[in-house]
Amino acid sequence: MLALGAGLARAEENVTVAHGISTFDDLKYPADFEHLDYVNPEAPKGGEISIWAFGSFDSMHPYTTKGRAGALSTIFFESLLTGTADETGAAYGLLAESVEYPEDRSWVIFGLRPEARFSDGSPVTPEDVVFSYELFREKGLPSFRVQLSRQVESAEILDDGRVKFTFPEGIPTRDLPQLVGSLPIFSKAQYEAQGRDFEESSLEPLLGSGPYVLAELDVGQTLVYARNPDYWGADLPINVGRNNFDRIRVEYYADYNAAFEGFKGGTYTFRNEASSKSWATGYDFPAVENGWVVRRELDDGSIATGQSFAFNLRRPQFQDPRVREALGLMFNFEWSNETLFYGLYARVNSFWENSYLAADGPPDAGELALLEPLVAEGLLPEAILTEPAVTAPTSGERQLDRRNLRKASALLDEAGWVVGDDGMRRKNGETLRVEFLNDSQTFDRVINPYVENLRRLGVDASLTRVDNAQATNRERSYDFDMVTARFPMTYIPGSGLRQYFGSETADGSVFNIMGLKNEAVDRLIEQVLAADSEDGLTTRVKALDRVLRSLRFWVPQWYKDMHTVAYYDMYEHPEPLPPYALGNLDFWWYNPEKAEALRAAGAIR
Repeated sequence: MLALGAGLARAEENVTVAHGISTFDDLKYPADFEHLDYVNPEAPKGGEISIWAFGSFDSMHPYTTKGRAGALSTIFFESLLTGTADETGAAYGLLAESVEYPEDRSWVIFGLRPEARFSDGSPVTPEDVVFSYELFREKGLPSFRVQLSRQVESAEILDDGRVKFTFPEGIPTRDLPQLVGSLPIFSKAQYEAQGRDFEESSLEPLLGSGPYVLAELDVGQTLVYARNPDYWGADLPINVGRNNFDRIRVEYYADYNAAFEGFKGGTYTFRNEASSKSWATGYDFPAVENGWVVRRELDDGSIATGQSFAFNLRRPQFQDPRVREALGLMFNFEWSNETLFYGLYARVNSFWENSYLAADGPPDAGELALLEPLVAEGLLPEAILTEPAVTAPTSGERQLDRRNLRKASALLDEAGWVVGDDGMRRKNGETLRVEFLNDSQTFDRVINPYVENLRRLGVDASLTRVDNAQATNRERSYDFDMVTARFPMTYIPGSGLRQYFGSETADGSVFNIMGLKNEAVDRLIEQVLAADSEDGLTTRVKALDRVLRSLRFWVPQWYKDMHTVAYYDMYEHPEPLPPYALGNLDFWWYNPEKAEALRAAGAIR
């Protein structure tokens, strides 16, 4: 019996050896593919693209909780496998030229490319692969190393070119070859020579094998990455038409307004606009009027990031779901969208918003089969079997929606939070307080009206502005009531679900920021991980999405299904773009003639 896989090289006794691996379907690209469909294989190399980043940085080590890592500081590292921007669930060999696995995926063997090199010219060896795995298992982010330890039984060097990972019996193995294949690979020799500690922050990057190296570093101000002219993998089919810029520069700014002024003045050249106000009203400066800057709205088929206000469930005042529901009713998205966002956004309702995985309406038969046993055990309320999936409340055109105010008041009254003579709600002598932690000046205009609405409800709500370093420290120590969080999900979710929503990570994960502990969620996560077909996965994700939304630990914010980008007119990209990536730093390219015309006109420096 042969396992499925496009470009199957050989199979013996249910063992597949191929150039890649897919979760469910055949791979799109055969073993002899020449380049990805969405790139320009003739894209010229050269030039610089520059972007901006918020706040500051004091580290170039992105895999530790200590310090604030510089933007794009993962750029140095490659993995055994890599995905594409036009498929879901597929991974192709990068550092590995082959991937070998049995039908049950209980182990995987990676055959390394003999030509693979770190940026100092030293070879990438199986010893480096096992060493990198052991670093993550012993010193990686706490929630990740817990998952890695339970999912990998062993990693061993078979010979000079092959590494084998074996997975424990009795756990879902569907995604585990891709999991270990996606780990960044570091140079063991450099790590040991420098006496590094993986858990400590450092401005000296670890040695990787990627196409870019660090060229310039001005702490908290500027980062420049240069394309390595000796990059070992430049001619691999997976890389043809990619990594086209000679330099990628990152300029840091303390706030969004200063960053926008920098773009207007040509200090950096590409802006993925996150401010609806700027997009709607700010692009009337001379560089636009002269045709030097172009604005584009490009389709985005990726799942929304799940941006939301997240409750800290470790706080006693948020234990009652009626309180969380009441507070959520007071955020008026419709008024915010029209008044503050110029109608550019849609409301987030699902953790898989903008995809077919979002739960919709009442559960279907497949979902009911998953949910009914959990209801029978008392882990979920019976209403989840018949009611539509929870959606964010709608509000009227005024900032304070009185209908929602009445609903919220009734919920808080029912939960025992009674309004006192001073208009504040108390329970057992404690005032209902909510502090919003925020490190963005431009976000004040969103939070302040929400705070005002909450105060009308009798909640002692406040906004505390901190710098980004303070915000990072307080979030990591769970010292907050509500923060803006993101829950970026994927089309084929794997063990990352445990890090975002699993009970075991609630007190040690930087991702499970709300501290969720729920047995029904834990059980459904395991069901998702065990799904052995795409249809089965879809049903299980919808059931999980439905339950997560019913817990109301977030107040969903907004998203848009397009990239709103502005850039100085010297960059070009393939048409059409792939569905799951903008790719401006990946497969766009630089037009030197256009750049020289802009420079001659004084548009850029």
